[in-house]
Amino acid sequence: MNWTTHTNLRQQVQQLWDKGRLLASLLNNEAFFPYRLKFKTPTSKEMSERFAEVRDWIAGLYKTNNFRIETRTVRHPVLGENTVPHAVWLDNLDNAVQIIGKQKPYRQFVDLIEQTRQQQPALLPWLGSHPLKALELAGQWRQLLAVIEWLQAHPKPAIYLRQADILGVDTKFIEHYRSVLITLLDRCLPDNSINPDATGVNQFEARYGFRQKPLRVRFRILDPDFNLLPGSNSDISLTQQGFHDLGHHPEIASRIEYIFITENETNFLAFPQICNSLVLFGAGYGFDALSGIPWLARPEIHYWGDIDTHGFAILDQLRNHQPQVRSLLMDKHTLLAHQSFWTHEMKPETRPLARLTGTERQLYEMLGNNTFGDQIRLEQERIGFNHILKSLRQIAVVID
Repeated sequence: MNWTTHTNLRQQVQQLWDKGRLLASLLNNEAFFPYRLKFKTPTSKEMSERFAEVRDWIAGLYKTNNFRIETRTVRHPVLGENTVPHAVWLDNLDNAVQIIGKQKPYRQFVDLIEQTRQQQPALLPWLGSHPLKALELAGQWRQLLAVIEWLQAHPKPAIYLRQADILGVDTKFIEHYRSVLITLLDRCLPDNSINPDATGVNQFEARYGFRQKPLRVRFRILDPDFNLLPGSNSDISLTQQGFHDLGHHPEIASRIEYIFITENETNFLAFPQICNSLVLFGAGYGFDALSGIPWLARPEIHYWGDIDTHGFAILDQLRNHQPQVRSLLMDKHTLLAHQSFWTHEMKPETRPLARLTGTERQLYEMLGNNTFGDQIRLEQERIGFNHILKSLRQIAVVID
C-alpha cells in the first residue's frame, strides 16, 4: 500500500523540524501556516476493490486531532456516495510540535527569541536562519550575549582575553566559542570596531582589538667568536620586537653576513659553526615574525626546506616577507643523490607559485607532474651531513 499514512505525515512534520523550517516560521515575515502536507490517496479502483483496507486507512489517519483533514464526497457506481480524506494540513506551530513531541525545545526557542529581542535584536535574523544551531547553544546563549554586550561597551579593548572581566564568562569559554562569536559579533558591532583583514578563528583577537601573544623568533649564533650571549652555541628566543631591535646591536649590524632558515629542529640544533652567520628555526607557513625587520635586508638569507611541493610553497610564501631569500639544498642534484631516502607526499600542492625562480619552478612542476615517481618527497633531515657541509662551504666559511 502506497497511500499516505499517519506515520508518513508525522515523518513529514519531523523533516520540517530537522530543516529548521518550523522554528524559523516564528521569525519569518511570510506566513508559513496553514501548511499542506504531501498526501497520496487511494484511486477509485482501489476504493472499490480494497474497500476494507481503505476504511482501515481512513481510521488510521485520525490517530491524532492535530492534523486538519480535508475531505470530499466521491460517488462510486458500486459503493455509492462516500466521504474520503482529500488533503491534510498543519494549521499552526503548536499542533506541529505536539505531533513530533518537540514542545520543550519549541518553548526553549521562544525564550531565546524573547531574550535576544530584549538584548541584541540584531541577532533575530540569525536565529531565523539557524534555529537548530541556536537551540544547540541555548545553554550558552546568555554568556554569548554577555560577550557581545561587553565588546559593545569596550570596543577594541587592547587587552589580553584573560583580562576581560565579563560576568559568568572566562577565557576558555571565549576561546571555545570563537567561531560562533565571530558570526554573532560581526552582526552586532559597528564596522569601526572590527578589523576586516583579520579573518578566521585564529585571528579572533586581532579582529576585535584584543592584544595578541607576541610572535617569537628562535635562532642560534653560528660564529663562536660572536658573543651575543654567553656560550657559542646559544639557543635564543626573542619576541618579534626583540629580534627587530637586534639591528641596533653593533655586531649584528656589522658582522652578520649570512642567515640560514631550516624547518627541522634537529637540523637547527646540529647546524655547523659558520663565520658571521646565524640560523633561524622556521615555522612552516608562518613567517609573520620576519616581516618588517629592516636589518634582515642586508645579510644573504638561505632557506632550507623539504624537497616537495609544500617545501616550495613555503619558500614562495617566505619571499612575500623577504624577497631576497635563496633556496638551499632544494635542487634536482640533491634530490637524485638521495633516492633511497624518498618518501611519499600525502597531499601535494598544485597552485602556481609566482615567487619561485625558473629552476625552482621547474623542479616544483616536475614533482607535481610525478616526473620522478608518484608524489615523491625528500625530507630535509634525510640529507647526508657531508652533502650539507659541501653545499654550505660554497656559500660561507664553515668552521671545522
